[in-house]
Amino acid sequence: MKPLRIALTKGRLEKDTVGLFEAMGLDCTAVHEKGRKLILPVGNGEIEVVLAKAADVITYVEHGVCDLGVVGKDTILEHGTGFYEILDLGFGRCRFALAGPKEKDFFSGYAVKTIATKYPNVARTYFEGKGMDVRIIKIEGSVELAPLLGLSDAIVDIVETGSTLKENGLKIIDDVAPISARLIANIASLKLRKAEIEGLAARMEESKEKKEEKK
Repeated sequence: MKPLRIALTKGRLEKDTVGLFEAMGLDCTAVHEKGRKLILPVGNGEIEVVLAKAADVITYVEHGVCDLGVVGKDTILEHGTGFYEILDLGFGRCRFALAGPKEKDFFSGYAVKTIATKYPNVARTYFEGKGMDVRIIKIEGSVELAPLLGLSDAIVDIVETGSTLKENGLKIIDDVAPISARLIANIASLKLRKAEIEGLAARMEESKEKKEEKK
């Protein structure tokens, strides 16, 4: 039987997932000693890890070259549709928030507001839910600059502590959506390898709960 192939988002989510695997008793030596390798065995060869950027994790899972993926809810909300989201892994917690200059009352008035964001789909969905007509500008770098330069009335961005907003004279206006790492599965894989995938997901959930109990 070929190993279950799971795409991990490089960086913090990769580290936290490997920690979860190790708590499950899986040998992750190859990942710790990966060098420049991007496809690595975990355990006794029952799992194969693929290291990728967040948006690519979704692409690999959607196209079936990976059976599973670990990716943030932020990436799912912005990019994802063609897969199953099967488990909230509980780590990588933060949130999407609407933020703007402290002196402005964002929801007052009838003028069309301009929103700067790295996540146009997330922002569009949020404002459609509010019944508001907005103009969205996509920013690749530090989105906090946009209202400071007069380019936008507010921003939609990922917030952890809120310190960056505060240092730039911005405040949180509204919470948009909570974010954490999720386990996703390819639609066909979940049908063809249902027992394996559900078994692994159950072990991951049990390990996650044990780690949370220790905190």
